[in-house]
Amino acid sequence: MGQYQDELKKIAQPTAELRERISEAYDGFTTTYRAVYRDGALPTATKEMMAVAIAISQGCTPCIASHVRGAVRKGATEAEFAEMIGVTIQMGGGPASVYAPVAWEAFKEFKERYG
Repeated sequence: MGQYQDELKKIAQPTAELRERISEAYDGFTTTYRAVYRDGALPTATKEMMAVAIAISQGCTPCIASHVRGAVRKGATEAEFAEMIGVTIQMGGGPASVYAPVAWEAFKEFKERYG
């Protein structure tokens, strides 16, 4: 596996445990997730890239990994992704510039895996 796939794997077991203990909270989150991450006025790939931008701004590496994977799976292109990162850096400043390369590396890793 790759580094960012490993990030997701690291949180899989604790997430499963929490889903069991606080299932209603996760059920609500899952319902919202499914309602949001489907094609609508915005394509799902765009929504996933918006989530990556927020994850970069928040400095959440597992979030970056999850939504980069989603963006790649939904067909986000290298050019689109790079442009999104540019906007994120402009809006997020220095901290975003540190997590932007994390997202870029994740993009390359998932692009290699999922095409």
